[in-house]
Amino acid sequence: MKTVLGVGLIGCGNISAAYLARAKTFENITFVGVADMDEAAAEARGAEFGIKAMSPEALLADPDVDIILNLTPPAAHFPVSKMALEAGKHVYCEKPFVVDVDEGKALMQLAEARGLRVGSAPDTILGASHQLARHLIDDDAIGTITSGTCFVMNHGMEEWHPAPDFFFRKGGGPILDLGPYYVANLVQLLGPVVRVSAEAAMPESSRRIGSGPRTGETVPVEVATTVQAILTFESGALVTLVTSWDVWQHNLAPMALYGSEGTIHIPNPNFFDGPVVVTRKRDIAELPHWDHPLGPPNRTVSTGEVADYRTAGLADMAQAIVEGREHRCNGEYALHVVDVLTAILRAAEDQRSVEVSTRCRRPEALDGPQAGRLLKA
Repeated sequence: MKTVLGVGLIGCGNISAAYLARAKTFENITFVGVADMDEAAAEARGAEFGIKAMSPEALLADPDVDIILNLTPPAAHFPVSKMALEAGKHVYCEKPFVVDVDEGKALMQLAEARGLRVGSAPDTILGASHQLARHLIDDDAIGTITSGTCFVMNHGMEEWHPAPDFFFRKGGGPILDLGPYYVANLVQLLGPVVRVSAEAAMPESSRRIGSGPRTGETVPVEVATTVQAILTFESGALVTLVTSWDVWQHNLAPMALYGSEGTIHIPNPNFFDGPVVVTRKRDIAELPHWDHPLGPPNRTVSTGEVADYRTAGLADMAQAIVEGREHRCNGEYALHVVDVLTAILRAAEDQRSVEVSTRCRRPEALDGPQAGRLLKA
């Protein structure tokens, strides 16, 4: 059996460069080709990384491709993933996995019938900080977690993204675009969600593009851009999640979980690392030494150096296929996250509590030695 699986990328937008750049650091995967409905976009991205540009049809038919990496816009996630599964390929999808729970269930049924794997971002949950938080929770560092707060607030994507239209259409908005990072991390830390309630608002009907060749153009807003939700977990914990693209500045912590014996402050789950702070009662606790390979800074951005190990979830899935084990960013888990997110939107629209229909197991923790096996020596 192959130990290094071939990956074909469909969707050569902004996020594809991050995947292709980081993939070079991981074992078990190699990129065979890239494709896009826009042939010029595929040619440009392929030339940038020295990878063959192909049509989507040719990529799906290539026998060297074992996994399709689906980086298309959210509304296309279902049809592209379905085509990949029908072509006999495993699928790993950018978040959100799908924008409709029934579509997600259909993909899972198709994958099971064909003996194929489905996986989905976000894989930031595998980063050092979030795995440290997982270790502390599993080790009962703050006792029983009773509640929590999460805040992801800024003024939207139109200021920096050259083509932000899809962020403000169905499948976009802060809940489906940024919410997956927060809900995925909460589920891997606390377990599944059983019920949600929410309120939402859309203060502006259009947004003005602030960068790129379309600077000054306006795009219509079709989705709520501020959503505030309460998540009830199977464990009994209650967590408040506030997402907004209508906020210019705030000083609220990204994530905090409150337990019977203390608090864990967790960094932004959109990133792989950051400071974790634990208090026991009113005192800051000394954390154990945590040597984790998905923590050291490896990319320079305008604000400094950051840890960016995007593609870790794809690499773990490839390794899991070879080893015959469950991959961590798996379809059951991704579907539950989408179920929670879409339930939040329904709760806000209907102004009532909504039961979450799916459940999932917490993904297996990823300790330092296990993470090290994903990386090239």
